[in-house]
Amino acid sequence: MTMWRFVHTGNRTPAENMAIDEAMLTAHERGLVPPTVRFYGWNPATLSIGCFQHAAKEVDFTALREYGLGFVRRSTGGRAVLHDQELTYSIIVSENYPGIPASVVEAYRVLSMGLLLGFRKLGLDAHMTGLESSRTPTLADWQVEDSRRGNKPMSAACFDAPSKYELVVEGRKIAGSAQMRSKGVILQHGSILLELDSDLLFNVLNFTDSEDKQRMKKIFERKAVDINSCLRRKGDSPVTIRNLEEAFHQGFAENLGTELIPGTLTDFEIELANRLAEEKYGADSWNLKK
Repeated sequence: MTMWRFVHTGNRTPAENMAIDEAMLTAHERGLVPPTVRFYGWNPATLSIGCFQHAAKEVDFTALREYGLGFVRRSTGGRAVLHDQELTYSIIVSENYPGIPASVVEAYRVLSMGLLLGFRKLGLDAHMTGLESSRTPTLADWQVEDSRRGNKPMSAACFDAPSKYELVVEGRKIAGSAQMRSKGVILQHGSILLELDSDLLFNVLNFTDSEDKQRMKKIFERKAVDINSCLRRKGDSPVTIRNLEEAFHQGFAENLGTELIPGTLTDFEIELANRLAEEKYGADSWNLKK
């Protein structure tokens, strides 16, 4: 059984958070660290955008400053995300790790099973869209399938949107994740929402007019939900970030079929992350690029 490292880096600046994820990916590429699960938070609360979004067109930077929010462009795709009352996670693992499908979408499904287990441990009736089996498979199931296939890689032809396997409660999306790959290593990271402030999110985004803003906000609120809102509707007590950390730590460990060994960032990761935070994720040349 391969041991995985677990790192909790606490609340960091937007640039530091994205830099640490990339530094861990690079360290794993070079064989310096084992597969890793990381938990973290944001200081200040931050709006992040996907690597292909047009910042000037989509973000109201005046409002962003007025609310005291941070800003950063992610290395992964997707849309704008408000990182505030949430637990953020990242997973670093090689593409050839036993049980990881070659298809981006199927790998997303496998790695996201830890999230599904975490939500259920909190007492939520969570489901993954497009998952036919009522039983939640773990990485061990895919490893068995690997052995049956003689470790031949699955087809990577299907490059569909990860939304095929969205995590939902009450029919609404409860977690947002994105994935990228570099030199044979996968980085998947995402937000686990404790509370969702849709007013704040939509107040820092640009829209053609107020009617368009309200229309898009209503659509968003019909499609997205947070953990504590679901618990309150059930008559259960709201939970804390600490409760989330415990539930999702167990969920990831169970899904990966391993013990998550507490660890820290290596000197290599710290040095690289500091450089990336200053030269890349803290720079307008990256964050404001078109």
